[in-house]
Amino acid sequence: MTFYFEIVKTQGNARAGVLHTPHGDIPTPVFAPVGTQATVKAVPPRDLSEIGVPLILANTYHLHLRPGDELVRDLGGLHSFMGWHGPILTDSGGFQVFSLAEINRIDDQGVTFRSHLDGSKRRLTPERSVEIQQNLGADIIMCFDECAVPTDRAAVERAVRRTSAWAARCREAHPDDARQALFGIVQGGIFEDQRAESAAFLRSLDFPGYAIGGLAVGETKNEMYRTLDVTTPMLPQDKPRYLMGVGDPDDLVQAVVRGVDIFDCVAPTRLARHGSALTQSGRLNMRNLPFATDSAPVDPGCACYCCRHFSRAYVRHLVKAGEILGAYLLSVHNIHFLVEHMRALRCAILEDRLPEYAETFLRLYLRTA
Repeated sequence: MTFYFEIVKTQGNARAGVLHTPHGDIPTPVFAPVGTQATVKAVPPRDLSEIGVPLILANTYHLHLRPGDELVRDLGGLHSFMGWHGPILTDSGGFQVFSLAEINRIDDQGVTFRSHLDGSKRRLTPERSVEIQQNLGADIIMCFDECAVPTDRAAVERAVRRTSAWAARCREAHPDDARQALFGIVQGGIFEDQRAESAAFLRSLDFPGYAIGGLAVGETKNEMYRTLDVTTPMLPQDKPRYLMGVGDPDDLVQAVVRGVDIFDCVAPTRLARHGSALTQSGRLNMRNLPFATDSAPVDPGCACYCCRHFSRAYVRHLVKAGEILGAYLLSVHNIHFLVEHMRALRCAILEDRLPEYAETFLRLYLRTA
């Protein structure tokens, strides 16, 4: 098979592995920058390669609406279209349908909605979501699911029932394919019994990987961690586990310790566009006045392009002036920071020192010392 997962080393619940895909191997645990519109905002694929990014995510909903998944297919698929030749993961489009679009009707067959771009009426079903993702040609694709407010039990119960039924239909529409892996998405909010029900059904469908959805969307961090505590043991030991939409550095540590392998989030580039930098000592707001005359790099311990060549004073100047270069440099820095953070976590697992790394990192990053 072209797609398979191997676990190289474990420490406690944490795993260091390798996810083999048609477009390259992905060392895990791994963070994937988000390229919503077939681009990681402000960062060319050349720079992502130089940073060592192993995986990126693209968005099914947005690319279906513009430029159209058939066009992407006809132009050779996402890898060719965006000039990125490493592994790509696409989400199902479900989260964006529920969060961005004007919903006309949700029923057991799918969702009828109006595009947030032009108001055109659209219909998205499990089968259509799979078809769109097949057209896009990503290495890893996701089942169509319903994401509910994680603390609303009635809504969560409906979402679990619907997500399970839709997962079965996605599995039927996309049989095993060595070129493309379909992941099931476990829903259930913060409720252990609902997570157990969702995970048990998805396990019966024997997906090549499993995502944990419906978190980091309104619950507290402690609620998310408690949910991960009970959910990861419900998933197969030999399959990759993907926590969707999580990218805060402290959350990455907490989730890796609990057995999660894959992450994605818009945070590094979004923070950059707002003038924030990730560092070992927490976030820096580069707009702050003390940086105006600071000749030090953004993060003195960082080896990214931004930190090797430019001062805090210069980056602050770019941010204050609204120059595009400021967003670019901070995006490069923030992505580099998270990629190196995941490498360090993986190395700590391989060397049986994860608890020490986690404690030191969290103490410095959260400034609890």
